[in-house]
Amino acid sequence: MIEAVWIVFAYGLGMAVKLAGLPPLIGYLAAGFAIVAAGDLAGIPVEGTDVLAHLAHLGVLLLLFTVGLKLKVRNLVRPEVIGGGLLHFTISVLLFMPGIHFFMDLDWQTSLMLGIALSFSSTVLAAKVLESKRELRAFHGRVAIGILIVQDLIALLVLALASGKTPSMWALVVFGIPLLRPLLYKVLDISGHDELLVLLGLLLALVVGGHGFETIGLSSELGALAFGALLANHKRAGELSQSLWSIKEVFLVGFFLQIGMGGLPDMDALIFAVVMGALLPLKGILFFFLLLLFKLRARSAFLSGLSLTNYSEFGLIVASIVLPQWLVPLAIAVSVSFLISAPLYRLAHPLYDRLGAWLSRFERQGFHPDEQPLSVGDARILVIGMGRTGTAAYDHLKQRNIPMVGLDSDPAKVNLHQQNGRNVVFADAEDVQLWKNLQAPALEYVILAANDVEAKVIAARQLRQSGFDGVIVAHSMFADHADAITRAGADHTYQTMAETGVGLAEHIFSAGERKRQQVL
Repeated sequence: MIEAVWIVFAYGLGMAVKLAGLPPLIGYLAAGFAIVAAGDLAGIPVEGTDVLAHLAHLGVLLLLFTVGLKLKVRNLVRPEVIGGGLLHFTISVLLFMPGIHFFMDLDWQTSLMLGIALSFSSTVLAAKVLESKRELRAFHGRVAIGILIVQDLIALLVLALASGKTPSMWALVVFGIPLLRPLLYKVLDISGHDELLVLLGLLLALVVGGHGFETIGLSSELGALAFGALLANHKRAGELSQSLWSIKEVFLVGFFLQIGMGGLPDMDALIFAVVMGALLPLKGILFFFLLLLFKLRARSAFLSGLSLTNYSEFGLIVASIVLPQWLVPLAIAVSVSFLISAPLYRLAHPLYDRLGAWLSRFERQGFHPDEQPLSVGDARILVIGMGRTGTAAYDHLKQRNIPMVGLDSDPAKVNLHQQNGRNVVFADAEDVQLWKNLQAPALEYVILAANDVEAKVIAARQLRQSGFDGVIVAHSMFADHADAITRAGADHTYQTMAETGVGLAEHIFSAGERKRQQVL
């Protein structure tokens, strides 16, 4: 059974690279190549790629749908997003096209299409690595995803022109999709918290968005993303995204396996992939300086650019339509870029810690859209991460009338808290420069409530290194994470589920006392 082969290879190599400290997706890519090699050497069947391609496509649609759930359209209509995306595409094509034409001795049309295919960055990989570090809503994550959406729209236009197909007249109905928002909100509200919620996500991502858009001549990927974005402002968007997490992750294994199973390359394809891999840093460097042009700080430009330093699966789609003979070389180049980009982004924050002082010299003067605070004034309590836990802690402590401030890396969340009267400012706890510059003369207590364990570790360590000797407390889901945060400098790290159990037990006595009083 071919599915058994996929699972064995994917799990085995995924676990191997995880133990080596690398993202499992690199193992899934390697598993695809290993399956092909094993098929050639030992006669292991590798047919059934149509089924794998279908599963991979479903995974991509679910990923884009969940990305859409975390997007706010107003955050995409920004100069750094539209300008950065369009300028990078234009400059990349203008650089790739003549280089391919002269050095590979190809005609101009082929050189142009290869240049276009190589100019895109991977939506799947960037969204995956940003999501794994819980940075999709951080400023640099929003910029990266916004640029990817601009690129995807360009890719859809290129595909429409290259294939000679045009959308049907029914495509005009997409402009009326926002009118469905009240209905979709109502359906989401009454779907509950169990399997109906999962089925609703699948219905919107795969059927209404995916298949529906394909039926009217538009991209299924665009449809999944659009319906996710339509629900992004709903209070249960996060819950819907979480309910689809396991299904999406399993299907995405198929996506990475499919790339690896594209076929074993010949020497020319390997040389092409190696050369493209060697040129990959230029892509990230161009993103970095373009984003600086739009007055982003060096750190945001660095993190956004690094997440986009890869080649795109959309390049393979372009090649499958107009350059089928280049599909395998491009697949190898995309795979090589994934092998470079995924582990590199895992080290993004430590890398910037080392390079930040030098990179910040290239920043432009003037207002930065991602400017962080230099002072928290007379605040005695600092809450880092204003999600559900941080907000609950803030609201509880606010009753004591103690000066306090909250920090969060999600600009939209910061605006919402400010509208609700909370003293919350934009800041990224993982930015070492923040802690070096921050002035907090009255600070006595810090609550680490960010989602990402790395953010808590960095914040605790930097606070201690800056001389803060007050109380630092944090929460964590797992014991090993709690140990890491405590070693970084926290006075105590509470394990969320254990503390919930203790709190629940304590309510027994208070509830019992109230009941006895009612009886008396």
